[in-house]
Amino acid sequence: MAPQKSAKRKVAALPSNVRSSTSKGDKQENPLFERRPRHFGIGQDIQPKRNLSRFIKWPKYVNLQRQRKILRMRLKVPPAINQFSQTLDRNTAVQLFKLLAKYRPETQQEKKARLNAQAEKVAAGQQAEAEKQLVVKYGINHITNLVESKKAKLVVIANDVDPIEIVVWLPALCRKMGVPYCIVKSKSRLGTVVHQKTATALAIVDIKDEDKQSLASLVEAVNANFTAKSDEIRRTWGGGIMGTKSQAKVAKREAAIAREVKLSA
Repeated sequence: MAPQKSAKRKVAALPSNVRSSTSKGDKQENPLFERRPRHFGIGQDIQPKRNLSRFIKWPKYVNLQRQRKILRMRLKVPPAINQFSQTLDRNTAVQLFKLLAKYRPETQQEKKARLNAQAEKVAAGQQAEAEKQLVVKYGINHITNLVESKKAKLVVIANDVDPIEIVVWLPALCRKMGVPYCIVKSKSRLGTVVHQKTATALAIVDIKDEDKQSLASLVEAVNANFTAKSDEIRRTWGGGIMGTKSQAKVAKREAAIAREVKLSA
């Protein structure tokens, strides 16, 4: 007859009411503050505030610009288009727009007042002085002519022009003609300089003697960031950045391959 195994006796658990009282110990509840647990079922307590941005029906243009951003991250972007993702740094851009603000074109009201003043001088028998206005030039065709004739001293290009084909060739033309150029953020910011909604590019042609030093420092900084790096810009592709799930999957696969190689070695 086989010997019987000695079974360990299990002690029965305490009842729930006793267990709760023992766990609480001597803690006493204040009778003035009654405990009211909330229930979030249908028709009961109000739900807490949550971030509902995932469930909002966004306007079509918002969805399009988000999808466009994701596509630009995923797809391989050729160097001619990828160069517009490298913009001028903030400090240099602030100095540039301060200089551009000094040479804003006159508004329609200012032009009307100037012409009226000239007409009054002519009516009074005086000679009207025609002063040459030193202003920023805009308009893609006008800027192209200025670059080809090497009259432009600095060309400022917006990075978000749509379609990009309007300005995609302009940096190459500036490099060929030896004209300093830079790429800045926001075509609307360029548009405010020339009293327009948007502007694809601006060009500085003539400036006052007092601003020549600031323009020279700007051209030096711009050349260091763009013209000097032309070979690197022409070789650098953009995009090809996958999402977090794809990156985790690739990393897991590479770790498994590395583990197999280590075991086989």
